[in-house]
Amino acid sequence: MAVAAGRVYVEEMTHAAPPSWTLPWRGLGLSSNLSMADVPQPYRLLDASPGLFDYVEYSAPLSLEESKAHASLFPEMWRRRQDVPVLFHPVHLNLWGPGLEPARALVELDAHARAVESPWVGNDVGWWHVEGQPFPGYLYFTPPFNEAGLEASVAHALHVQRHLSMPLVLENPAVLARRGQWHVLDFMAKLHARTGAPLLLDLGHLFSHQLSAGLPLETGLEGFPLDQVIELHIAGGVVTHRGPRRFYVDDHTQPVREELFELLASLIPRCPSLRAVTFEGDGHPPEVAAASLRRLRELVPAGARPPLTWRVPEASAAPVPALTEDSQPWALFDAGYGAAPVTSVEDEAGTLADQDFRLAVVAEVLDRDWPLTRLLLAGTREALAAFTGSKEFRKLFSPLGRSPGQAFASWAMRRLRESPDEGGSAALTLEMLLPSLFLRRVPAPAPGQVGLMEDVRAGSLPVDLSELVHAARAVRRHLTARAWASGVLELSGLESLNQVARRAGPGPWSFTARRRAGGLEVTTVSPAMGEFLRMLAVQPLTEAEVAPGLVEEARQRGLIRRG
Repeated sequence: MAVAAGRVYVEEMTHAAPPSWTLPWRGLGLSSNLSMADVPQPYRLLDASPGLFDYVEYSAPLSLEESKAHASLFPEMWRRRQDVPVLFHPVHLNLWGPGLEPARALVELDAHARAVESPWVGNDVGWWHVEGQPFPGYLYFTPPFNEAGLEASVAHALHVQRHLSMPLVLENPAVLARRGQWHVLDFMAKLHARTGAPLLLDLGHLFSHQLSAGLPLETGLEGFPLDQVIELHIAGGVVTHRGPRRFYVDDHTQPVREELFELLASLIPRCPSLRAVTFEGDGHPPEVAAASLRRLRELVPAGARPPLTWRVPEASAAPVPALTEDSQPWALFDAGYGAAPVTSVEDEAGTLADQDFRLAVVAEVLDRDWPLTRLLLAGTREALAAFTGSKEFRKLFSPLGRSPGQAFASWAMRRLRESPDEGGSAALTLEMLLPSLFLRRVPAPAPGQVGLMEDVRAGSLPVDLSELVHAARAVRRHLTARAWASGVLELSGLESLNQVARRAGPGPWSFTARRRAGGLEVTTVSPAMGEFLRMLAVQPLTEAEVAPGLVEEARQRGLIRRG
């Protein structure tokens, strides 16, 4: 370590910054999480419409090997990267928060980016994870736009850049709650001046700040160093109201706002260093993504352009400031997830809007595997915040390596021990059982045999939950329909679900579980059908070995396959 001007610096330089970088023209791109299950699938879209876009910007873990193991589209990306270049946009990289990224992780990041020939690495300035555990939905925490937030972000950015052999590009973060006295563009300009890092301007994130602060969309752009912007992002989102305030919620599955298309058209000619425009179209069906890309192609015409020589400012060689002890990131965490009152931080209304979004994402994550238990024990905003504010949820962000579902199961068990008359025990037992049904593959049937469908399993419980399974669907449908009509989600209607759970009768109860995109779907079946399906999970049978009528019923319900 070295001491200068009364401040402590950490010297961890692994890559000496070159005098300049050569930044290629990338053009128009489409974002991807490199999963074959996601839409749009970029390579299918490009095959159907050659020239629709020029590159893929993808998000994945920092480690190349981990990305190869978990990203199902990685092999195709790797094979086609010479014809369809890529930009690596990791969302596992802290650029604010209580601790710097481990050097080991940054070495892996650099190796990953070099292997795929990404000319730069861009990321939102925020706190994304704790010891590798991301916040649900990758909803990071934005730094306060003040001197303390700037100092910590400078330390993070310089620390990351020291380990990279290509530029780190800094993206303005999404904003719901106002924290600090500066405009987001002033904060980003100061961060650029202190680090020398080029900038990525996300238009939806800028819109989120302007709405939260009650400012016109273009406020702050005059005087902002647009000549330092090498990439622009445009994506979908939703404008919502909370009292007199308006908020932009960054949700890429939503339509792109007209204001953002217009802003993009005005900014492209004002950014002389621009190298790439990325459409973050996650969740858009192919035909919808293609329509947006065709519109964007008019603003970013196809064709090569000369590379840009990016001269590295002296600021990028500044010593890395050591992070000081700062409780604010965890204070924002506690307020954002309901572990502390929102009055404990700046901007109560903005913090409540941020909390709304975080709780909605947690509910969506839990409903994939715990839909019954979540409705029974955490169906209201207050009950859901009781979970996210619990010690079990906080332990997610420790070296234990647990999942949100595991944390929820621990919390639910404690809750039921403390209040045994709540009636959720049988639902929790069912949903803890379901994953184990899929641990073994089912045998494929030979010609002349029938076997269980690969995405179906059968089970039984000593408690009859047939009414509860039906009631959960019926209550969700009823309350959602009323909310659309009235604008109010009346969650007191969940009380009927708790009554059903408390009066569940004795079994045995037979059911099937089927994998769906949003989780597992449970359906009641007759005892005879349940026994038949459980036999097929062990060994396929000929139709002659099965009671008349069972094969036809199972076939009509899509539960079995023929060899």
